[in-house]
Amino acid sequence: QSIHITRITSIQTGQSEMARALLMLAIIQNLFQSKIDYLQSMSVLSVGLGNLWRFPYICLRNGGGAFLIPYFICLLLFGIPLFFLETAAGQFSGLGCLHVWEVCPIFKGVGIGIVIMNVICGLYYNIILAWTIYYIGNSFIGPLPWTTCDNTWNTQQCVADRGVLNQGRNYTTQNHNLTIKMLKIDVDNTTTLNDYTWTNDTSKLMTAQEEFWQYNVLQMSSGIHDIGDLNWRLTLCLFGAWVLICVCISKGVKSVGKVVYVTATLPYILLTIVLVKGLTLDGAIGGVILYLKPDFSKLLKLQVWMEASIQVFYSLGATWGPLFTMASFNKFKNNCLRDSIILSFIGEGTSVYAGLIIFTVLGFMSARFSLPLDKIVTSGPGLGFIVYPEALGQLPGQNIWSALFFVMLLTVGLDTQFALCEVVIVACTDNFLWLRSRRVKFVIVVCFANFLCGVIMTTEGGIYIFQVIDWYIAAFCPAVFGIIECIVFGWIYGLDRFSRDVKLMLGRGIPIFFRICICFITPSILLAVLVYSITAYQPPTYGSYQYPDAAVGFGIFVSVFPLIPIIVCAFIVVQNMPGETYKQKITTAFRPSSKWKPAIKEIQSDYYENGAVQQTRFFEKVKLNLIGEIF
Repeated sequence: QSIHITRITSIQTGQSEMARALLMLAIIQNLFQSKIDYLQSMSVLSVGLGNLWRFPYICLRNGGGAFLIPYFICLLLFGIPLFFLETAAGQFSGLGCLHVWEVCPIFKGVGIGIVIMNVICGLYYNIILAWTIYYIGNSFIGPLPWTTCDNTWNTQQCVADRGVLNQGRNYTTQNHNLTIKMLKIDVDNTTTLNDYTWTNDTSKLMTAQEEFWQYNVLQMSSGIHDIGDLNWRLTLCLFGAWVLICVCISKGVKSVGKVVYVTATLPYILLTIVLVKGLTLDGAIGGVILYLKPDFSKLLKLQVWMEASIQVFYSLGATWGPLFTMASFNKFKNNCLRDSIILSFIGEGTSVYAGLIIFTVLGFMSARFSLPLDKIVTSGPGLGFIVYPEALGQLPGQNIWSALFFVMLLTVGLDTQFALCEVVIVACTDNFLWLRSRRVKFVIVVCFANFLCGVIMTTEGGIYIFQVIDWYIAAFCPAVFGIIECIVFGWIYGLDRFSRDVKLMLGRGIPIFFRICICFITPSILLAVLVYSITAYQPPTYGSYQYPDAAVGFGIFVSVFPLIPIIVCAFIVVQNMPGETYKQKITTAFRPSSKWKPAIKEIQSDYYENGAVQQTRFFEKVKLNLIGEIF
C-alpha cells in the first residue's frame, strides 16, 4: 500500500480532479487499521533517546524531584496544546507537514523547512544507531572488550577498574561532556598501576570504556580538519541500520504500524527488566533517592524553568512534522484531544521512568567506587556509550545485560528514525504520484542515498561532523516553526474557525484552556525558549578541542538553512496569487486555499456552505478565539 500525504509542490496552485480522486482514495486506503496501531505509532514520536540519556541528567542538575514541578507545568501549558494542535490539523485535513499549510499558503515554506530539517537530522541520527549496533555485536564477546585494558587499541593511560583510583582526586577525562572523579598521578617518580606506567607531567588517565569509545568505536582523529580513513566496521553498522529502516518503512504506514508493536513495546519490557535487576544492587536505593530528592530552592532559578521548557519541547516531537503526518492517516472522528493528552504523558512519563532505571545502576556505581553520584552522571552519548556500559560491566552476566541495554537503545532509536524518514518519503511520494506504485524501490534509493551521505561520519573525523550538526540543527528552527504554527492557527486562520473544524471531528470545540494556551501562553513560552537559545549560545567543543571558525560557520548555516524556504516560498506564493495589486495578492495568500478542507468527502460541501466568516476586528477575534460564540 502506498501512503497518503499531499504533494510536496507547495507553491503550485492547480490540481486536476483525477488527482483529487487519487488523493482521497489514498486517504481511505491508508488509514490506520486499528486504534492500537495509531497509538503505538504516535507514542514512538514522544519517546526517544533524549528521554533516556538527557532527562535524568537534566533532572539531577535542576533540583531532582523538584524539577518535575516545572517540567509537568510546561507540559500542560505548551507541550500538550502544541501536540494537540498538530494532530488535530493533520487529522482534520488529511494533510501532512507540507500541505497542512494550505490553511495559510504564504507560510508553505514552513513545510519545506520541516522536511529539510528531517533530512539533515535523519542523516546524523542513524550514526547513533550504527554505534548501537556496533556495541550489540561486541556484547557477545567475553569478557566485554570495554572492560579490559589489554586490547590493541588501549594505551598506557588505560584504567580497567575505576575503583583503584577512588582516592579522592579530581580528573577530567578527554571525552566531551564527561567529568569523572579519578586519581591523578602526580608524584616525582613514575607510578606503576596494572602493569602500566605514567609520569607526573604527562599522565591523562582514561577508563577502559572511554578508550573503547574513542579509540575503537570512533577511532578519533585530531580534529574536524583531519577526516582520516574510513572506519569500515562502523560503515557496515551504518549500512545495517539503513537496511533495517528500509525494510520497516518500505510498505508505508501500515507496515510501520505493525513494526512499532515490537519497537514501541520492547523498550518498556527491557527497561523494566533492567529496573528489577538494578533494584537488587548495592547502592541502588541511594541513587534513586538522589534522583528524586527535591531541592526546591532550584525552582527560583529561571534556568531551571527554561531547561524544563526545552526538554518538554524537544522530547514530544512537535514542529518536526511526524505528528502532522501520522495524524493525517487517522480516522476523521478519532478523539485526537484525548490521544494528545495520553500520548504526551506517556512520553514524559517515560522520561521519569527511564531516569529511575538509570539511577539505580548509577547508584550502584557510586557505591562500588565510593564516588559521589553527581560526579558520574553525564548527558548525551557519554551516558549511553561510556558510563552505562561501565556499570553493566560490573554485573554478573555482563554480556546479557549489555546486549539487552543496547537492543533497547536500538529499538528506541529506530522508532524515532521511522518518523524522520516517513516525513521525507511521504512528501516525495505525494509530490510525484507515480512514485506511489514504486514506493519500495523509491525507499531503497532514498535509504541508500542517505547511507552514502552519512558515510563521512564513519570516518576518523566523523564524530566532529556529527557533533556540529547535532549542536546546530535544532538550535533555532523548531522554536520558530512552533511560533508560526500558533500564529497561523491561533490568529491568522483564527482559533475559533479551527475550533469549528475540530467540532466536526470530535462533536465539541477546543476547550477554553487549550484556546488560551495556543493563542497566548504557548507562543510566549516558545519565544522565550528561542530568545534563551540565542542569548545562551556557545560554540561547540569536544573536551579541550575548539572547533575552527569554518566549522562554526557551517554549523550556523545548518541551523538557519531550513528557515530560508519560508521567505523564498512566501515570495513565490504571493507572485502566483490572483489579484491586480500586491495588496490583493498578499491578502489572498493569507487566506486558506480550497485544499484546506475536511479529509472526508461527505461533509466537504456543507463545510464550504457553512464556513465561518473571517473576523477583521482584533478584539472581536480575541474574544472568539478564547470563548467562541458562547456569549
